[in-house]
Amino acid sequence: MRDFIRDYFRFVVPLGILFLLIGIGTVGYMVIDSYTLFDAFYMTIITIATVGYGEVEPLSQGGKLFTVFLIITSFGTFAYAVSAMTRFVVDGEFNKFYKNKKLSAAIDKLTDHVIICGFGRNGRQAAHVLKKHDRRFVVVENSAAVTEVINHKFSELVLNGDSTKDETLIKAGIMRAKALITTLPIDADNLFIVLTAKHLNPNLIIISRASDDNSDTKLKIAGATNVIMPDRVGGAHMASLVMKPDVMEFIDFITAEGGDNINLEEINFDTLSETLRHKTLKDLEIRNKSGANIIGFKTASGEYIVNPSADTKIIPQSKIFVLGTPDQIRKLKEILAA
Repeated sequence: MRDFIRDYFRFVVPLGILFLLIGIGTVGYMVIDSYTLFDAFYMTIITIATVGYGEVEPLSQGGKLFTVFLIITSFGTFAYAVSAMTRFVVDGEFNKFYKNKKLSAAIDKLTDHVIICGFGRNGRQAAHVLKKHDRRFVVVENSAAVTEVINHKFSELVLNGDSTKDETLIKAGIMRAKALITTLPIDADNLFIVLTAKHLNPNLIIISRASDDNSDTKLKIAGATNVIMPDRVGGAHMASLVMKPDVMEFIDFITAEGGDNINLEEINFDTLSETLRHKTLKDLEIRNKSGANIIGFKTASGEYIVNPSADTKIIPQSKIFVLGTPDQIRKLKEILAA
């Protein structure tokens, strides 16, 4: 926000000075020598621009003194105003200003989006998966060299800034965001982002990267919903691919790589209509009505149940995990919310 305001004033202040000079000169000639509005404006322009043309009408003694005052006052001011505005346009500052304004307007329209802090390998992978599932996200990256070459589906939503600062996260729309993913390589920076994000939006889902073994606990204490350690997850995933290659590839397919073809969704108790709450899974008739399949259940105490029985009752704080095509999931949500 500070950069936006600074760029704004770098353009507006010189422009304002120029208009002020023209206004003072025009009014002065109209009052002192009774010039018409157009003649006064013309006389002011040729005076502050020092082009050397003659007077429109003979000047009185007061008019001559006012002209001297106008020349002295505008001698450096006019040159500064013109050069500042020219530099603003020629150096690309005007394009930068317009781009920042467009970015702010685009982010202001977002709700329930995801903020990705850091666009390294993990940040790129997160963006890739979100893009496949058509989820809107804002990338916050401190390196201008990185942001300039980002070209994803929502490339207009790339913010160059320090994600550890409150003002940067606010500019990224954290108050209206659904989730934040922080993938910075330094755990201390991720911890600072988690603390800041949780303070600004207590309901935010926060996923943080961690490198050191002892950092995951600290990040969860700070407010992270989940902490991912890429090295640990990568090693476990590779070992699983040795033992159960097809199973792991299938899981990857339905959780991330499936994209538009298949969805694995969670249905919260709060999203159900009043008539379906406290009912059993059998009462929902999910398979018969939508074609989707219930593959898991999370109890109110946080216990996960694979392939739950039909008699399982849906209670507050519980969740249902459903697998199906996008059309089946969309139909299911409509049925459960009706």
